Amino acid sequence: MVWIPPGDLLMGSDHHYPEEAPAHRVAVAGFWIDRSPVTNAQFRRFVKATGHVTLAEQPADPAAYPDALPELLAPASIVFVPPPGPIGTGDPYRWWQYLPGACWRHPEGPGSSIRARDHHPVVHVAHADAAAYAAWAGKQLPREAEWEWAACGGREGCEFPWGDELHPGGRPMANTFQGDFPHHNSRLDGWERTSPVGSFPPNGYGLRDMIGNVWEWTDDWYGSHAATVDNPEGCCRQASIDRTSQHGSLPRKVVKGGSFLCAPSYCRRYRPAARMAQGIDTSTCHMGFRCLVRT
Repeated sequence: MVWIPPGDLLMGSDHHYPEEAPAHRVAVAGFWIDRSPVTNAQFRRFVKATGHVTLAEQPADPAAYPDALPELLAPASIVFVPPPGPIGTGDPYRWWQYLPGACWRHPEGPGSSIRARDHHPVVHVAHADAAAYAAWAGKQLPREAEWEWAACGGREGCEFPWGDELHPGGRPMANTFQGDFPHHNSRLDGWERTSPVGSFPPNGYGLRDMIGNVWEWTDDWYGSHAATVDNPEGCCRQASIDRTSQHGSLPRKVVKGGSFLCAPSYCRRYRPAARMAQGIDTSTCHMGFRCLVRT
C-alpha cells in the first residue's frame, strides 16, 4: 500500500460531463491505499480462504426480477463483444452482452480463462464482492473524494495525473481504447482488454492504473456531489436510485477511473474528476476495485 497525505482537493470539473460539476474544494484526511487494483491472483487467494461466490456466479433471485425471462436468471455477467464493423455509438446494447457463464474466472465468457492473467485486475466483481474482499483483507473501499485525491497524484489543474495531453509525445500513459470505437481497437497501448497492473507509469504518489484498465468501485452512493467539505461522503442509498436510468429501481454506487473501453470519441472518463453510476447488482468485464485503510 501507499500512504496518501492529507490535503485539499479541487474535486470534480466544470469542463466535461455535467455529473462532474460543479468543481468544488474539499479537505481529505490521509490514508493508505493499494498501489494497484486487486488482481486475479489476490482475489483467488480470497476465494480459496473464504469460499466466496461472486454475484456473477449465482443465479438471480426471481423475486427481485419478476418480469425476467428464465434464461436471464442463470449465473451471468456483462461482456464487451466488439461488433464486426462500424455501427455508431448510439446504442450500447449492440456491443454489451449478458453472457451466462461469464465471471471473474471466465472474463470473456465460457471457454475463456484467467490463465496467464494472474497480474491482471480481477473483473466481473459486483460491489458486494469488492466489499467482501476488503473486509477479509482488513481494509475498506474508498470514498469518491479519497479515490479522486489519490488519483491526482499530488497535482492540480491538469486533465490527467501526468498533464493535459492524453498521449504526451504519442506515448500512451494508461490502458484505454484507441481506434474506432466500438468495432476497431488499434491497440496503440499494446492491449485490447485488461493489462497487467503496472504496465503503465505510476502517478505522483506511485499508484498504478488509477486511470484506465478497469473502472473501480467506491463505497459512495451515487448522487450529486456531497455538500460537506471535510472528508465528504456520497448521498444515501435511497437517493442514489434513478428509475429513469438503465439501473431502474436499483441503488447505485460511484465508480471511478475509466477503463480499457474509454475512447476519445465515446467516453472521456479516463480522468480523475470523471465519475459514473453503477448499479450494485451489476458486474462487467471492465469493473474492478482497490482498497484502502483509514488511520
